[in-house]
Amino acid sequence: MLSPRLQLRVAQKQILTPGLVQMVTLLQLNRLELKDMISQEMASNPFLEEAAEGEEITPQELQTLLEAERVVNPSDSSITETVDAAAAPESFERATDFDTVAADGEAGAAETIAASEQPAAQSADSFEEIDFGSYFDDYLDPGFKTPASEASDKPSFETFLSSPVTLNSHLDEQLALLVLTDEIRDAADSIVGNLNEHGYLTETLEDLAAAGQHSMACLEEALHAVQSCEPAGVAARDPRECLLLQLESRNGKGGVAWQIIESHMKLLEMRQFKDLAKTLGRPTEHVQIALEVIRHLDPRPGLRYSGAGARVVEPDVYIYKDGLEYIIQLNDEDVPMLRLSSDYRRMLDRSQEPNKDVRDYVKERYQSALQLLKNIEQRKQTIFKVCQAIVGRQGEFLESGLDYLRPMMIKDVAEEIGVHASTVSRAVASKYAHTPQGVFELRFFFSEAVQGPSGAEMPLLTLKRKVKKMIEEEDSAKPLTDDHITEMLQSEGIDVTRRTVAKYREDMGIPSTHVRRHKDQ
Repeated sequence: MLSPRLQLRVAQKQILTPGLVQMVTLLQLNRLELKDMISQEMASNPFLEEAAEGEEITPQELQTLLEAERVVNPSDSSITETVDAAAAPESFERATDFDTVAADGEAGAAETIAASEQPAAQSADSFEEIDFGSYFDDYLDPGFKTPASEASDKPSFETFLSSPVTLNSHLDEQLALLVLTDEIRDAADSIVGNLNEHGYLTETLEDLAAAGQHSMACLEEALHAVQSCEPAGVAARDPRECLLLQLESRNGKGGVAWQIIESHMKLLEMRQFKDLAKTLGRPTEHVQIALEVIRHLDPRPGLRYSGAGARVVEPDVYIYKDGLEYIIQLNDEDVPMLRLSSDYRRMLDRSQEPNKDVRDYVKERYQSALQLLKNIEQRKQTIFKVCQAIVGRQGEFLESGLDYLRPMMIKDVAEEIGVHASTVSRAVASKYAHTPQGVFELRFFFSEAVQGPSGAEMPLLTLKRKVKKMIEEEDSAKPLTDDHITEMLQSEGIDVTRRTVAKYREDMGIPSTHVRRHKDQ
C-alpha cells in the first residue's frame, strides 16, 4: 500500500554555476551573436560601459581585479577562476617558422577586453568640471547655430540600400510598361499573386473565374500578358507548357525540339532517342541538336528570383601569412570593448552605504561584470589556442590547397590544448576563418581519416574529391562502376568498400553508371 513518507539521502551531483553556464554560452557564440549579447549585458548592468580607443586594460590587469575580488570575498566561488594571462598576453603574439602561429597584437581584435577605471585623482564629480560660463557665452554668440537649425530633411541611409528583387516585383515592373485595360491589369495581378516559387500558376483559370472577380476571357488575355514577360516560361501551368513558352521565346515554335516537347515527352523521359528520330522522320543528328537545346531550358524559371539569397558570412578569425609566419587575428570589429564604470566603482568603495539593498545590488552587479569580462577573455584564449592547433596541423593545406588537407580529430586538438573535447566543439561551432585558401568553417578542418595504409593521412573530404576526379576522367563510352572505383582505390592502399564509394558518389550528386552512360549517348 502506498503512503507518503520523508526520506533523507546523501548524493553527489555536478551543478554548473551561473558563471560556468555563461562561459559555455559565450564560447559557442559567433562574432555577431557575441556583439548582441554584450549589448544586452551593457543595457542590464550599469557597471559595464563601452570603452573608447586607448582605454583598454590588459589581461594581466583583469587578473589583478579578479584576485582583488577573491581576497575581499574568499567564499564567493563564482569568479574565483583565474585568467591565464601568461598563456595569452595582451598582443596574443607567437611567431615561429612554418608550423607555428603568430597573432597581430596591433590589429586590435584578440588583445583587449575592457577599459580601466579612471585614476583616483579623478574622484571629483565630473559635473563640477564643466565650464558653464564658457558654454553659455558660446551659445549666446550671434553666430551660434543650434543642431536643430542645421538639420535638414535628407533621405535616410536605408533609402539607398538595395533590396532583393522578387518574382512578383519583377513581373509588376514589366506589366506596368504594357498597355492594358484596368480590368485586364487587375486580372494579371491576380495571376501573379497565384504563382509559386518555381513560377508556375497554382490555380486554374476556371477557379479564378469562379471567384467572381474576373471573366474567363479577361483572365486568358491577362495570362497571355504575364507569359510574355521575363523570365520565359513564367505563369505556365505544367512543365510541358513552361518549356514550350521558352522555345517560343527563342523563335523555336514548330521546330524539332518543339515537336518533341509537345507530342513525345514520354519517349524523351524514357531516353528512347532512336525511336524519337524514327517517329519524327528526322535524322539522328537533328534529334541530338534538339535534345541539346532542351537540356538548356529551365523547368523552374521562378527560382532565380524566389530562391534563397546568398548567405553572408563574416569571419571570426583571420589567418594569413606574413613572410614565413602565420598570423592569427581574432575579428572583434564592431564588438564593443568594455570597461568598468568609475562612478559605480566609487559607490562600491563606500563601505558605509546605509542602504543594504543598494550595497548588495552594487556588489552583485560588479561581480557579474567581472565574470563577463573574464569569460570573454577565456573565450578569446580558447578560440586562439584552437586556431593555433589548426594552423600547426594544417600548414600544408594553408600553403597548397584542399588536396593537402590532413585528418584531424576534435579529441586530438582537445588533448593538445588541455581542454575537454566538448570545449573544442563549442569553440568551432558556427565560426568561420578567412585563410589563404578562402573562407572555411572552423569545423571544416576536422575530418576522420580513411582506413588503410595509404588512407591514414587522407581525410574523407579528400577521398570524395578523388572519387569525383576518377569519374570526371573516365571513358564516356565505358563509365566506371562503383566496383571499378573500389578496386582502383584499394590498389592505392585505401581500404574502402563498394557501398562506401556509392554513398560518397550519391553525396556529391553524381548519377549511377547506367545514367551516366545514357547521358553520353
